[in-house]
Amino acid sequence: MNGPFFLYTLISLMVLLWSANFIIGKVALREFPPLLLGAMRIGLAGIFLAPAYLRKTRALPLGPRADFMLLGFLAVCNVGNQLLFLIGLHRTTVAHSALIIGVGPIFVLLIAAAMGLERITLRKTAGMILALGGVAALAYQATAKGSPIPGASLAGDAITALACILFSLFAVYGKRAAERYSTVAVNGFAYVSGAALLAPIVLWNAREFPFAHVSAAGWSSLVYMALFPSVICYLIYYHALTHISAARVSAFIYLEPLIATLMGVAFLGERITGALVAGGTVIFTGVYLTERG
Repeated sequence: MNGPFFLYTLISLMVLLWSANFIIGKVALREFPPLLLGAMRIGLAGIFLAPAYLRKTRALPLGPRADFMLLGFLAVCNVGNQLLFLIGLHRTTVAHSALIIGVGPIFVLLIAAAMGLERITLRKTAGMILALGGVAALAYQATAKGSPIPGASLAGDAITALACILFSLFAVYGKRAAERYSTVAVNGFAYVSGAALLAPIVLWNAREFPFAHVSAAGWSSLVYMALFPSVICYLIYYHALTHISAARVSAFIYLEPLIATLMGVAFLGERITGALVAGGTVIFTGVYLTERG
């Protein structure tokens, strides 16, 4: 079951599900406020993972205190990433959000370099400057008077960038934790503990939120976001990293911004402009140079 065809099929499915998450998120945000939506998403993901997590952790030895500190840090990164992603998506376009999330490999490289796991070369530095310059160009488009990209905002882009940084921290440190435990244990702890931490937010917002008015599309979007991108995609991601190099996985993830942008055009009526294509091209080129440097 771990042959190349099966593995690459899983990775392709992961990219497709993550790409669709931008569209599904926009649909859900029409009916839920972003903070409540994020808290409920994490809570449901924790419920989905709890049985497998509890079954897996029973067979694991009790680790040192440092391991619990690491798992707690990963839980904070995961919760922060999920919440900020939705808050940012609420305030910007699918295309902007997807392109900024696509800069993740650069943040991963910087974090790994700070940990002494990667070496920064001149080519990687040039790639990072180029990619981050493309992100800056997107942010400028969002704030420029008469912006050709309606719906984008500097605040939304900045919040999305923070979400991307937290995911990058989760990816780097999560791989270390997964080597000692397992992907189910690491992700399960992050979601189960995150669900417990966010329960007060759900209860507080539930007092006045009109749940009875939420449509079937709204509830289906919530379930999709909790199950597929939050649970299944994360498990596929870490499973893939145990069998092939991060560079090969990243090669597939490069397609995510493109697929998400095209979905935004097809399902949400978003516009592809020359400025957006130029900014995206600069970002892709920079990320490619960084990863191949």
